Amino acid sequence: MRKEFRDLAPPEEAHEAIASLDLEPEAETVPLEDARGRVLAERIDATIDVPGFDRAKLDGYALRAKDTFGADEADPAVLDLVGEVHAGAEPDVEVGVGECVEISTGAVMPDGADAMVMVEKTEESDDREHVSVYTGVAPGDSVMFAGSDVAAGERALGPGTRLTSREIGLLSALGVEEVPVNGKPVVGIVSTGDELVRPGGELHSERGQIYDVNSYTVASGVEEAGGVPKLYPHAGDDYDEMERILVEASEECDLVLSSGSTSASAVDVIYQVIEDQGELLLHGVAVKPGKPMLVGRLDDSAYVGLPGYPVSALTIFRTFVAPAIRRAAGLPEPRTATVEGAMAVQERYSEGRMRLMPAGLVEDAEGNTLVYPVDKGSGATTSLVEADGVVEVPADTEYLDEGESVEVQLFSPDVRPPTVFGVGEDDPLLSRVLDRLGSPRYLSVGSRQGLRRLRSGVPDFAVTAGPLEREVDSEVLGSWTREWGLVVPDGNPKNIEGLADLVDRKLRFVNRTTDSGLRTSLGNAVAELAEQRGEDRHDTVSEIDGFDLSLRAHESPARKVLAGRADAGLGLRATADRLDMDFVSLGEEQVQVLANPDRVEKSGMQVLKAVLAAIDEDLAILAGYEEA
Repeated sequence: MRKEFRDLAPPEEAHEAIASLDLEPEAETVPLEDARGRVLAERIDATIDVPGFDRAKLDGYALRAKDTFGADEADPAVLDLVGEVHAGAEPDVEVGVGECVEISTGAVMPDGADAMVMVEKTEESDDREHVSVYTGVAPGDSVMFAGSDVAAGERALGPGTRLTSREIGLLSALGVEEVPVNGKPVVGIVSTGDELVRPGGELHSERGQIYDVNSYTVASGVEEAGGVPKLYPHAGDDYDEMERILVEASEECDLVLSSGSTSASAVDVIYQVIEDQGELLLHGVAVKPGKPMLVGRLDDSAYVGLPGYPVSALTIFRTFVAPAIRRAAGLPEPRTATVEGAMAVQERYSEGRMRLMPAGLVEDAEGNTLVYPVDKGSGATTSLVEADGVVEVPADTEYLDEGESVEVQLFSPDVRPPTVFGVGEDDPLLSRVLDRLGSPRYLSVGSRQGLRRLRSGVPDFAVTAGPLEREVDSEVLGSWTREWGLVVPDGNPKNIEGLADLVDRKLRFVNRTTDSGLRTSLGNAVAELAEQRGEDRHDTVSEIDGFDLSLRAHESPARKVLAGRADAGLGLRATADRLDMDFVSLGEEQVQVLANPDRVEKSGMQVLKAVLAAIDEDLAILAGYEEA
């Protein structure tokens, strides 16, 4: 039976539902050396004075203040030197009338002394029996009296204090060995789906298997929020197995988080387990991404069901769950991590629910912050990696206009815009160039998409390969040539000699996407072959088995060939050399780095320009290229 979503709850109701859950663990006592970052569960009073004795603040002489009254450069007070006291030693001398004692910083003030004078204001006699004091001092000068830092019985630290290095130092000074702190909520993490494989396990892509992303990303988020993640085995889509794992997690954890199996499809049964074994408080939230969200209780444990797609799961966790974990751990909300910026492009949206739009930052030549949407869909894990934060778009917003001011909630207070932002063709030599830049961001979207985005004015530069279909206002920062053709297995077992073999011999072929410059070069070569044969280009293309099988990255076709799933793939000589494969050359194409003319003077672009100018011969040969 298909389960339909209940009426979607507004985001405020989801926050309230999670806030109603009890996630708070019991307090615990930890050794002082393990207390950094923890939160005090109760007040700590000082049981000793800090310092526990009157001590000298400076190197100099301990004395009676009245013996120096009226002393100055012209008429110094001359005192008898009767001893010395060093830090860590108990004084064995007493200061009498007209006497002084040499003393080190931090040393115990000897009896009879009520002040000290710094050594720079004094002069010892040659026989070291007298000291001339060239300034008057008052009682207490340069002395830290017992308890002046913390006095015994005084409130040292209160409950709710987060222990940093400063507080640890104070507790050390008080002699505290163990600290009562708030417990960290234990959060059980269960990823659902028969298709999941833990990283390190054997992946069978032909069965539709994928590596488990959510278990590890959510666990990292739990740690950042102050919780203790506990991973459980994957739960398949079977009711009994899912029930067993969720119940086990609920018995051992303060909060159980699952990902996946929360939507309305027939195989998504997790909501049934919650209804049968506990209480379902909420099913579905009016927010994008992340509509399929569950909130409830399992026995004495709180429960939140996250969507299965990584972007949705992480966004919902960060927005709704992480604040609840921080509260349970007694941690304050992190310091404000927002930045104002202007939309770099117009973004339309009219789905009638709040949108948490992943957004990236880029600076223009004047240092102004521009904001652009980053959205490859909920199934793409790279969306949040490429984004710097999210923009909360209200449900009634139809579009964000270019130039409109928006607030970006950064993923971390440490987030900064990239030094340089590029888009376009993926290329091995380009990767080496980017390695020489400081904190760049580059999106491999292909030559065609790269030009389109450069035309929009968002990126700093675009990289294209092959002939340009349309000109764009830009400045060429650098270029090189690369050899392209067919990547075939080592030894070329099919004896492939050129494009004609793909047409005539029905070989299995793997292509690149239409946005790739390689695809454009191939298309032109096929058109030339068709013209030579007097054939229609479309007829020639239709004879190539796999021409429409397009993969995004420059190594992907070669890897299909390497796996035995194709006879030839479109690629580069550099790729064939790296993977120990053979190569059938079809020509050369030029790779160009095109700068946004409005960003050429940006500091990061100047660094890029210098790196491109300094590409040396050894690097080019190593990458399988020659400079253009």
